Amino acid sequence: MADTSRRAPLPEARRHDADRSRALLLDAARAEFASKGRAGARVSEIARRAGVNKQLISYYFGGKEGLYQAILQQWQEQEAEITEPGISLDELAFRYLEAGLLDPDQQRLFLRESFEQDPAQSTFEPDAPELLDLRDRQAAGEIAAELDPAFVLLVLQSFVVSGAVFPGETKRLTGLDPHSPEYLDRMGRQLRLLARRLA
Repeated sequence: MADTSRRAPLPEARRHDADRSRALLLDAARAEFASKGRAGARVSEIARRAGVNKQLISYYFGGKEGLYQAILQQWQEQEAEITEPGISLDELAFRYLEAGLLDPDQQRLFLRESFEQDPAQSTFEPDAPELLDLRDRQAAGEIAAELDPAFVLLVLQSFVVSGAVFPGETKRLTGLDPHSPEYLDRMGRQLRLLARRLA
């Protein structure tokens, strides 16, 4: 009888292992980038967090920058689902709140990147897609005519990230842990009410 104990794994099993390793690396990298920033993150630490050989980072992603870009790509795919056409402004705002609270590492990663941006290096984008969307909503009556969509967007963004930016203040003022389901429930209801009142 042939010895099957040393046979190479089947292609399906290899694909499963590769998918699992990639997912572990993406999760570990998200946490590492959120904790130390893009420049401070180390591939050895990402591999240690993921429990895999650090050579797999180069193999699957081409290095640290490729891994970072893969995280951004994942977010873009998730954001495309969040921003499905036809949803109301209050639902849109809630979905961003929920996404941030369900994946705090992703939220911290974007906040860290935002904190590290030099405003002098930023370019004014009056026709940014998110502003165009709010202008369309304003024309449809979801936002009052006297409100500036750019500032409406900043207010909604601030609402969404307040628990991550001010966790202690959030607990002090609301009595809720900003990482708890209760916070998502109550903050979600308040955010929806605020978005509806903009009209």
